[in-house]
Amino acid sequence: MAIEEPRYDVRLSQAPFELRHYAPVLIAQTLVEGDMDSASNKGFRLIADYIFGNNIAAASEPNAQHSANQAAKIAMTAPVTVEPQSSKIAMTAPVTLEPQLGSAQQWRVHFVMPSQYTLANIPKPINSAVTLHELPSKYVVVHRYSGFNTMARVQEKTDETLAWAKQQSLKVVGTPQLSRYDPPWTLPMFRRNEIMVEVAAP
Repeated sequence: MAIEEPRYDVRLSQAPFELRHYAPVLIAQTLVEGDMDSASNKGFRLIADYIFGNNIAAASEPNAQHSANQAAKIAMTAPVTVEPQSSKIAMTAPVTLEPQLGSAQQWRVHFVMPSQYTLANIPKPINSAVTLHELPSKYVVVHRYSGFNTMARVQEKTDETLAWAKQQSLKVVGTPQLSRYDPPWTLPMFRRNEIMVEVAAP
């Protein structure tokens, strides 16, 4: 069974880069601290715990009561996305994904929820560290590549993504994100990684 991914249209393609227009999505997210790898792992576990059943079924009525056996399993989607959260991250090229020395090393990790759900009908997280948010449609510059993700490699791909956006006269309006589509046991040459940066509508 195929894993659901967010819906988008490709507006411009120059491999390995694309300009995509994404439809609105519902995400489950958590904020975690640490370096990129440890934050990604911790964030993944927190959200996986939510979608695998640490939740309460959505109420059909405002005052409906729920019991533990009403927890629901939510289908896994791809990708898993990590984004640095720091006021000291510059939006000029090159952008440093890792928070600068002396700032909080905080990251936002999120999964896109299956398209059948809305805020009204999706099961609610029991763990307050996991929150649900609706994201509007947006334009995103994407750089797709395979292999492992070290901080140096992510930085290199981020710089290339921003350079391509500049070449296309696209205005960057978001923080670079790293999206990973495959489980950790996937061979490096078959892994799908993407650097994603939101841009203003062209």
